[in-house]
Amino acid sequence: MAVLVGGVAVDRIAAARAESRTAEAFQDGMGTAERPSVHVSGFPVLSQLAAGSLDHVDLTAHDIPADGTTRPLPVTKLTVGMDGLKTSGSADEAHADSVTATAFLSYADVSSALGVQVSQGDEPGLDATASLPLVGDVTVSAAVSAASGNRIAFTDVRAEQGELLPPLKSLLDKALNEPVPLRNVPGGLHLRSVTTTEDGIDARFTGRSVTFRPATSTGR
Repeated sequence: MAVLVGGVAVDRIAAARAESRTAEAFQDGMGTAERPSVHVSGFPVLSQLAAGSLDHVDLTAHDIPADGTTRPLPVTKLTVGMDGLKTSGSADEAHADSVTATAFLSYADVSSALGVQVSQGDEPGLDATASLPLVGDVTVSAAVSAASGNRIAFTDVRAEQGELLPPLKSLLDKALNEPVPLRNVPGGLHLRSVTTTEDGIDARFTGRSVTFRPATSTGR
């Protein structure tokens, strides 16, 4: 029994080290202010490390910045499931065979990026309110969908409340006509779907052969 307990303890130490190394690699690669939480699944971890690949790793990171991009949109929370995470290679990056991920984008961050006030609308869309001094405000609804190039598109824009005067229309056109790129996600992830929630937008990604470091298009 003592040998078994000792073996479990040694394996847990190895798992903790792998989790710490993965968290450090992600933080260094993606520029997060805080180190993400990481959990390595499976037992024994030592045999996985000996093989050079972890079977499955879950990671949760917060506040991934998007400095230096056009209409920068930070990721409020990123949850990632990684299969086949390599345990060798550069210390400042992590590489996985396959990945599923969800990026949560708060309405506060989306509003800042677009320049209009955004909130949940009728499924699967959102409401956007443009306001100008001496002009007033208008609220429109828009459908939200995944577009090519890891972008979020806004379509079927319709006025819901207020008069769509030319200055307000210009503001909304600037905010909604062009899809917003999500450039601060790991390279190799591809946007599959977006869903509006009460507090923000969930953007779901999948990818194969994904390296967690800044993509060349981040502009940072």
